[in-house]
Amino acid sequence: MYKQIYGGRILTPQGWLRNGSVIVEGSRIFAVENTELPIVGAERIDVHGADIVPGGIELHVHGGGGRDFMEGTKEAFDVAVNAHLHYGTTAIFPTLSSSTVPMINQALDTCREIMSDPTSPVQGIHLEGPYFNIQQAGAQIPEWITAPIKDDYLAILKRGKGVLKRWDEAPELEGTADFIRACVKEGVLPSIAHTRARYENVHEANLLGMTHATHFYNAMPVVYKNREYKVPGTVESIFAEKNMTIEMISDGIHVPPIMLKMAWQIKGTEQTCFITDSLACAAYDQAAAFDPRVILEDGVCKLADRSALAGSIATMDRLVRVAHQQAEIPLEDCCRMVSETPAKIMGIYDRKGSLQSGKDADIIAFDKNQNLTFVMQCGRVVKK
Repeated sequence: MYKQIYGGRILTPQGWLRNGSVIVEGSRIFAVENTELPIVGAERIDVHGADIVPGGIELHVHGGGGRDFMEGTKEAFDVAVNAHLHYGTTAIFPTLSSSTVPMINQALDTCREIMSDPTSPVQGIHLEGPYFNIQQAGAQIPEWITAPIKDDYLAILKRGKGVLKRWDEAPELEGTADFIRACVKEGVLPSIAHTRARYENVHEANLLGMTHATHFYNAMPVVYKNREYKVPGTVESIFAEKNMTIEMISDGIHVPPIMLKMAWQIKGTEQTCFITDSLACAAYDQAAAFDPRVILEDGVCKLADRSALAGSIATMDRLVRVAHQQAEIPLEDCCRMVSETPAKIMGIYDRKGSLQSGKDADIIAFDKNQNLTFVMQCGRVVKK
């Protein structure tokens, strides 16, 4: 049976479509029509003036609903994924902070089991570490941070084939070139993170295939002085690489709204996406974090000594609200940067990221204040 979603303007790759409807058959979009006239036998879903946009795609998220993906169990994955689904995340790449090899292996195996269902929101694992610069550890567990260990990462890449989709690393570390080459060979996106990389490090890594920057601005230096001379920081170096994409935590706290706007103006919608980087306490009614070192204060997660931010409690809907209302980025660009751009970065745009015939029916809707009013994931109505 068809479902017909209508009653609001629709964001298509060509722009806003008014007085149209999205026709869903099973788990896929059957058509996007320029009419609201009823289809015989279709279930009609009126969004009452809300904006109908592609579902959110989360590239960087550690947990939610009180559970963390580092737990590695199917139960933890299911709870966290479902928590974010109710806030507009219809496709998700579960993220592990710096972890041990056994923890990574367990998460990969769990993810493979979940991904055997083609309608699952889970699209693959993202490893944030442990190959980082200890000086930029942030809230990562310092005991597990190391330079790339070839035997370890080759074994993980082999075990995670088809499941491991992205791996973050600091490109100034010894062994970087071999690590990046190994990731690219296996179809895993290498991303720069928790780093003090200088321009030459960023440029050389980019040439090898490190084309993305993790939580841009966070855990990386800006321009600084060496005696009387200025040295480009990692931030400026990433700006200089024309093909490098960035992700930013648009919770209004990790990156001030004016900096969100500035980065978007420089990189553009096609090379910028928004993430939550949220922890287990996101989409949850209790303040306790999975990591005992972390506290929740001022609407954000911090290390208890307040030396660093430690992730957010944001959800997908908040990313759009902050970017549009506080950073003053056009709504259509905000919506594209949580759907189309991340889909293209992760190579899933053939299935997700836009409202087009044949793609997965991942559809959400926002009212005039960007409050979430509707969620559909692969044709299943989650919120109405």
